[in-house]
Amino acid sequence: MDFQTQAVAARGAAVELATLTRAAKDTALHAMADALAASEGRLLQANAADVEAARAAGTPESIVDRLALTPARIDGMVQGLRDLAALPDPVGDVVRGWKLPNGVSVRQVRVPFGVVGIIYEARPNVTADAAGICLKSGNAALLRGSSSALNSNRVTVEALRAGLEAAGVTPDAVHLVEGGRDVTAELMRARGLVDVLIPRGGAGLIQAVVDGSTVPVIETGTGNCHVYVDADADVDQAITILLNAKTQRPSVCNAAETLLVHRDIADTFLPRALQALHGAGVTVHGDPATVAYSEAVVPAGPDEYDAEYLTLDLAAKVVDSLDEALDHIRAHTTGHSETIVTRSRRAADRFVAEVDAAAVLVNASSRFVDGGEFGFGAEIGISTQKLHARGPMGLPEMTSSKYVIEGDGQVRA
Repeated sequence: MDFQTQAVAARGAAVELATLTRAAKDTALHAMADALAASEGRLLQANAADVEAARAAGTPESIVDRLALTPARIDGMVQGLRDLAALPDPVGDVVRGWKLPNGVSVRQVRVPFGVVGIIYEARPNVTADAAGICLKSGNAALLRGSSSALNSNRVTVEALRAGLEAAGVTPDAVHLVEGGRDVTAELMRARGLVDVLIPRGGAGLIQAVVDGSTVPVIETGTGNCHVYVDADADVDQAITILLNAKTQRPSVCNAAETLLVHRDIADTFLPRALQALHGAGVTVHGDPATVAYSEAVVPAGPDEYDAEYLTLDLAAKVVDSLDEALDHIRAHTTGHSETIVTRSRRAADRFVAEVDAAAVLVNASSRFVDGGEFGFGAEIGISTQKLHARGPMGLPEMTSSKYVIEGDGQVRA
């Protein structure tokens, strides 16, 4: 099926999905989960072919990790669909409502976008997550995964469509968009057929979609996430938070990429922190002040404070004050997640007030910035823009709204 045919079919499906009851959507989600679970063997086989091809092409292991599926990860995809069924349906929720003096009532209610296009790299688990979130929020999904995960995505979408059909819901609610760059460009220009585009991936992909799309884009940004260890930090707590933020899963956007340390605590904190990081396999790229604390520290290049490594690498810098830390973050942040470790309420309050990011954390790991961790269920991504949605995007963020006005014959004077 060519893209134009898929988009028209998705447009038709969106009309049906917008009026589905919660019970019908939840039944479909469980059927999709059942079909995906039944396809585990085929999916693992398809994914093994994708992983083998990626390694043969010299793909970095951080990307291979995103691409690879295991039985546990497939179980997570299946459970993610079931978890969505347990979440409240956002469609029809009243955002606000009031009555005018003339007796006319006004309500703002949540409605689906319609057709959502999602362009993403590797990570075949996104295929199931995105399809499920779109269905629960009443949207049809056009899924444009990367060629590196094509075999995995084909099996996944085949299973999801089979589940929809078994539940009596049109399988045109989910399409896998295949083809070359010309098809991606066609998707980005499909204004009138596609209501919203959401890119998920590296900075290059996101920028290409933002620059080339005539369809409205919700930008999910890259994560150059900072951890600032303040002069008043608890050293043990700071080391624990830093290690978790950097090493718990380094290939994701909410992993720490830059460490800033107040000079007044550097002598106490850095020797221990650098030893712990080195022991965890992290290569630290530091300024001269950081290099002085350990021979294992690699001098940082001029562009490394703007890097999203997505590997066991970390940029580090010693700063003279909270003001310098804030200035550094303003200059280099991607607006994703920024952390301060401190026992000073004043420093924490300033950091929260002055850092411009989708998430600001005080004495907690940036790995918490996740829809699942927030209790949203599966997320479509983490938005770093300021319009419509910012931060982890759960079900409510996958809706728009419309005003419903009800009267009894009133007319405007």
